[in-house]
Amino acid sequence: MEKWIEHPLIKDQKIESRLYQQVLAADVLKSGNSMIVAPTALGKTIVAVLVAAERLKNFKGSKVLILAPSKPLVVQHGESFKEFLHIPTTSLTGDIKPEDRIKRWNDHQIICATPQTIESDLISSRYDLKDVSLLVFDECHRGVGSYSYVYLASKYQKEGENPLILGLTASPGWGEDKINEVCENLFINDVIIKSEDDVDVAPYFNPIEVKWVKVELNKELKEIKEAIETTLKVRLNALKRMGIIKSVNIGKKEVLKIKGAAQNRIARSSHPPKKCYYAVSVLTAAINILHSLELLETQEISTLNKYFGRLRKKKTKAAKSLLMDENFKKAISLTKIAYEKGIEHPKLGKLAKILKKELKENKDSRIIVFTQFRDTVDRIFEKCEDEGINAVKFFGQAAKEGEKGLTQKKQKEVIKSFKMGVYDVLISTSVAEEGIDIPAVDLVILYEPVPSEIRMIQRRGRTGRKKRGKMYILITKGTRDEAYYWSSIHKEKKMRSQLSKRVKRDIAPHEIVEVVPRDGKDGELMPLIFADSREGNSKVLRELDKQNVEIKTMSLPVADYQVSDEVGIERKSTNDFISSIIDKRLYKQAKALVENFRKPVIILEGEDLYSSLIHPNAVRGALASLAVDFGIPVIPTRSEEDTAAMLIRIAIREQIKDKSEIQVRTEKKPLTLYEQQLFIIESLPNVGPVTAKKLLEEFGSVKNVINATEGELKRVEGIGDKIAKSIVDVLGSNFRKIGDVKIKRLTEMDEKGK
Repeated sequence: MEKWIEHPLIKDQKIESRLYQQVLAADVLKSGNSMIVAPTALGKTIVAVLVAAERLKNFKGSKVLILAPSKPLVVQHGESFKEFLHIPTTSLTGDIKPEDRIKRWNDHQIICATPQTIESDLISSRYDLKDVSLLVFDECHRGVGSYSYVYLASKYQKEGENPLILGLTASPGWGEDKINEVCENLFINDVIIKSEDDVDVAPYFNPIEVKWVKVELNKELKEIKEAIETTLKVRLNALKRMGIIKSVNIGKKEVLKIKGAAQNRIARSSHPPKKCYYAVSVLTAAINILHSLELLETQEISTLNKYFGRLRKKKTKAAKSLLMDENFKKAISLTKIAYEKGIEHPKLGKLAKILKKELKENKDSRIIVFTQFRDTVDRIFEKCEDEGINAVKFFGQAAKEGEKGLTQKKQKEVIKSFKMGVYDVLISTSVAEEGIDIPAVDLVILYEPVPSEIRMIQRRGRTGRKKRGKMYILITKGTRDEAYYWSSIHKEKKMRSQLSKRVKRDIAPHEIVEVVPRDGKDGELMPLIFADSREGNSKVLRELDKQNVEIKTMSLPVADYQVSDEVGIERKSTNDFISSIIDKRLYKQAKALVENFRKPVIILEGEDLYSSLIHPNAVRGALASLAVDFGIPVIPTRSEEDTAAMLIRIAIREQIKDKSEIQVRTEKKPLTLYEQQLFIIESLPNVGPVTAKKLLEEFGSVKNVINATEGELKRVEGIGDKIAKSIVDVLGSNFRKIGDVKIKRLTEMDEKGK
């Protein structure tokens, strides 16, 4: 007889009673901030539901926040928590208006959200995390670098009155440094590992049969491979003679690293040697060749043919040199001939046989085929159509070469149809790996191995949920397929070893840093910084939020930040600076800054300004133009943290001497008398540009419009009783002061070094 979890907040007969899930939940509640590492099929979400129910029971009126890296995952979690709990549940994403997000936050106890949305709302002070009694990080292996999880964990530890963090992942990474970074960033004190091999899990877990399916390249593909490898050998030998590389046995990752070093060498010198430019060009060509080789060995001939077509359109020296190389031209020609003859990679025929066999043996089978490239998805789909296999394509939202991406709505429709049996085979890119609620399948087929242990575990977790599962991995003998497969196996073993060590080690609780109150000390008020809403997810705002600074986000028509009526600040990363030179955006932005602010400033963030392929003199010319032609000072900063510190210093200096409040307009400053007149009249209630123009034409001046009576205003087309009355009320009513929002002086702040 099936047993069910009984809890005052959990709906009756909704959650099957599994001892290992209850033990996991109890461990989290007892141990504090925890990470659960377990395969997808073991029900990590159920554990989160159990922990959430207990926290909400123990802390009346508190909230539970579940974060997930994608909108489909957020919606999925929302549906799960609604299904299991008697608690008001909602979802928050960037698609929802800020005012509606505030209402949803206030009206619900369980909130499922994307981390970027919550981060933006916290920085804008729309709500806080004080009442959150549980914060769940799904796919918590993403909690590294500048990802929003890192900021939110730190913010929660400081603000939460009763904080508890739960991280969920199939794999936090294979390296000790990566595992430690995730744990430290998310304040994890305890790591709990569960696997299908555990005794308490075995009764609920169906074993997965993993089978290698090896194929050999046919003679046509081997001939193309030989031509590509000869082209590569020539480039690598040239680089070795130049002393750029030590060995010709080198992979794409190492070549990319060496190319970056060569670009940095160019950046550091005002007159770099021609050898450096030549080396970068040869390295770029080597990268193109290595990618061609990977496509040939692991993908479809059509995928390689399309890549060669894209290469022909490139105007770089590297591409031109390849297209003139006799061996590479031979590879392109042979590829085109093979494509036109309909020659396939042997994997494709093998895949079709496997699919037909599985579907013949079990007509109700559900199968997922994973592949890395969208072009290969298309070719597999075409093959399935030719073979009478009922398949559907599934990929992300990004458009590619004229084909639109799948919207979230369309993705849901595809998954629903697959679940209902409309399609037997789902052909997917990596978008189906992480968390999306794809139904249990009988077989997962990897068209090529992936070197990432996280992705391998996630793909394997798509099968074996309800009955014995199978995973087939297609491998081309003697190619990088074999290397990638063994790499993922090695990394998974290393991950389990590292996690085992960490579980046994005592981990000291994280020290919570004392936070300076937002109201400042000794009666002093904070500097005020206005930030454009487009900066909402930047690390700069995170850093500002950590300091004793008041931030107001709004839509600024010019500049990214404003600290006074006179000072507008445009922030540019080095990458954005380079791209804005190329597309001429830089000079338009500089012109707008000068026209709207008496003291415009550009902050240039990053230390790799000269590492792009654009000539250093073009960069120097742009900097000179900003300083000499536009009179705009350019302030260099090293990082987002440095930028935040610089913004604070500018704000303090500007607001010490300026006693008045900051006037922030929502439109660009008018330049001409005509524009200024329109601007003033457009600010009247319910008056747009067309009506403003009609009013000025009717009355002849701004003064006459302001002095007009209701009856006179109604003579203008488009103005009725209601609008006329509201205009007269605004212009004629006495001013009633409802609050002093002026920024008080920060008289001693600079001297005290705050």
